[in-house]
Amino acid sequence: MRLLLWLVALMAAAIGIAVTARFNPGNVVFFYPPHRIDMSLNFFVVVVALLFVVVYALLRAARATFGMPARVAAYRKAKRERDGNKGLRDALKALFEGRFGHAEKAAMRAAELPENAGIAALIGARAAHRMRQSARRDNWLAGVVHDNSLKTARLMTMTELLVDDHQPQAALDAVAELNASGTRHIHALQWSMKAHQQAKNWPEVLRLVRSLDKHKALHPALSARLRELAYDALLCDSSHDAESILRVWSTVPTADRVKPYIAARAAAALNARGLHDEARASAEEALRADWDDRVVRAYRESAAQAGSPALLAQIEHCEAWMKQRPTDAELALTLGSLCLKQKLWGKAQRYLEQALSDATEPRMVREAHLKLAQMHEALGQQEEANAHFRQCALASIL
Repeated sequence: MRLLLWLVALMAAAIGIAVTARFNPGNVVFFYPPHRIDMSLNFFVVVVALLFVVVYALLRAARATFGMPARVAAYRKAKRERDGNKGLRDALKALFEGRFGHAEKAAMRAAELPENAGIAALIGARAAHRMRQSARRDNWLAGVVHDNSLKTARLMTMTELLVDDHQPQAALDAVAELNASGTRHIHALQWSMKAHQQAKNWPEVLRLVRSLDKHKALHPALSARLRELAYDALLCDSSHDAESILRVWSTVPTADRVKPYIAARAAAALNARGLHDEARASAEEALRADWDDRVVRAYRESAAQAGSPALLAQIEHCEAWMKQRPTDAELALTLGSLCLKQKLWGKAQRYLEQALSDATEPRMVREAHLKLAQMHEALGQQEEANAHFRQCALASIL
């Protein structure tokens, strides 16, 4: 449609010019003494139009000639940008595909463009790290040290890669620099926690776990496991004496003290240092909150001295619990062991035999037979004692 309109317009213009030129009697005279040039007005108009076209063409040619260097430079710059951006895209694609060698080569191409050099360096560092090329990784990262716009990205990348490379102290240095710049976010806390875990800085691990729990940034199972590992390491430290282990235990929040695993480890650590009263108290507190066989076993190992009021109190507690859990083999074994220590032979035999009948683990079978053998031996019933000793040995083999 547009072409048709242009044709109609050109035809109308041609007709108008032809009609006007035919009935135009005008002349143009150029006089420069002693010369004189006469020409028709129509010819003059044609000459002027041609002269305008020629001058316009010459000016365009001159302008194009003088602008050629700038256009060549712009073309080369655009080509570099296209190649650099293509290299950056290829590097990212290869990195995500796991083709780390290709990713690093593409990052080198992308780094030729100054605008992409920083991001390309981070990609190249990750690719080199995956290929276990630590020197090349560090060279890539060193190239963006002075780029303040990428400081956070560089430090986060350094932290992640150093933790993965099991260099916790270097990773913590990067985290410290990141925190000094005022940048604090969840991902940084997560990597900081992993670095402290590798460095076995368990108090800081616990602090970071609590902080991440507030932001719901850890799976509950992972959070619980990290707490268990941290408390296990803190409580089982062989350098602790009775006073220091009590000091460590006093810093544990109540919510963690009653967790079965932590309570069992704490009771074992307290028992190992002769703090049986504190071990019993921690086990009883945990059992009131959440029943667990591991804590019951720790409670059995923290038995008080024979004939003491504390041992009688333990027996009373266990008898009360037996009413609530009459088929609990671990509890029956604990009550039988306490009665044996108190020389309540009848109760000891009854509960130990009950534990033996309800036991589901070889460990419990062995311990029940051993306790029964010790009881019969104490009563002078050597034949029965020998029979239980044999059963204990067979259970150990199985």
